[in-house]
Amino acid sequence: MKDMLKIAYIGHGGRGKYHIKNFIKMPDCEVVAVCDKLPDRADSMEALVKEMTGKTPYKTTNYKDIIANCQIDAVVVCTDWNMHLPIAIDFMEAGIPVGSEVGGCDNMNEIWNLVDTHRRTGVEFMMLENCCYGQKELMVLNMVKQGLFGEVVHCDGGYRHCLCDEILTGEEKHQYRLNNYIHRNCDNYPTHALGPIAKILNINNGNRFLTLTAMSSKAAGLNSYIDVNGVENKSLIGQKFNQGDVVNTSIKCANGETIALTLATSTPVFGSRNFNIYGTKAFFHQATKSMHTVDDGVDLEASPWQNHWDNLEEFYKKYDHPIWREYNEAGVGAGHGGMDHLVLRAFVESVKNGTKPPIDVYDAASLMAITPLSEMSIANGSQPVAFPDFTYGQWIEPEVTSRGKYSLNTVENMPEIKIYPEE
Repeated sequence: MKDMLKIAYIGHGGRGKYHIKNFIKMPDCEVVAVCDKLPDRADSMEALVKEMTGKTPYKTTNYKDIIANCQIDAVVVCTDWNMHLPIAIDFMEAGIPVGSEVGGCDNMNEIWNLVDTHRRTGVEFMMLENCCYGQKELMVLNMVKQGLFGEVVHCDGGYRHCLCDEILTGEEKHQYRLNNYIHRNCDNYPTHALGPIAKILNINNGNRFLTLTAMSSKAAGLNSYIDVNGVENKSLIGQKFNQGDVVNTSIKCANGETIALTLATSTPVFGSRNFNIYGTKAFFHQATKSMHTVDDGVDLEASPWQNHWDNLEEFYKKYDHPIWREYNEAGVGAGHGGMDHLVLRAFVESVKNGTKPPIDVYDAASLMAITPLSEMSIANGSQPVAFPDFTYGQWIEPEVTSRGKYSLNTVENMPEIKIYPEE
């Protein structure tokens, strides 16, 4: 086991600015190299590390310089969507484990290249999907593992978040969404919704995605936003956007379950991941913060469901995941309610111990593939698309099951491993 991880950090956009602070605060991690293709952002990263640690990291605008010149134990990639996999693959070829921020992918060839690079080199890749470590998601996972849901038959998920301003200021802020919304039409951000669902349904661990069908609405929201609010970049007035305002994606699983995903980011919607889990013995509903099991003694046909909204506290008392019990006792830190810290600790523990990460390369491939596959389905009139088996058949009987405190395949109470490691 490594006592101290030397980490390289690439990308200083919105997520990168936040994550790097989390790593710097961890006593068993040292950020020794930073990179951003924009010189001012690279300078900002260098200054931040020096301010918080007193040490000056290696700085570059070309990530390949880090591979050539630095001794590191892991790299964290927080660039735009289009560069996640090319950068990750180059570091994996150099024998360096990768933690990558979330997002879709450009094409299936890149995903297969990622998977095959891992299989050939044995170097691990972990998607840093923080929503897998959300409190409600882990409570539901815990309940599913204990059998409280009976058989899970269907799951809803989504990314509903009004991002009009972020999209339309893409050129000024060097934000990657704008060009995607002009040129593509797909579920471009599926992993926040699908990551926790995939673990609940044992995807790549006895189950897998079989087929996908996607349908897109027309694209009118961004133009309407411009008409009402104006836009700094005048070239966007009258711009034709290809990305539909609402994309619905349906997935069928090998074990018979279905999944419905919704992407809605260019209309005035409330933020929600629409996390709803349907089991034969229980139902979880995110929007109403409610949970029902057959043991509740509630007659749902006769009793108004509204009477049982906002009842999750009683279930947290019984079924809160062990790491969230510990986290709440320690005092929840910043970052989406704490799940950012947990997913980063999961990555750190995996690298320190040389073990399979809880969201591994096969999981990442399955999640990222939603983007090109949904694009393909939409372009072909919402025709069903076959989902590749990235595990090469190993999903039936996985060779290695990720275990441990941060496992998403099992629920284990391991208080000896601290979520806040001591100095």
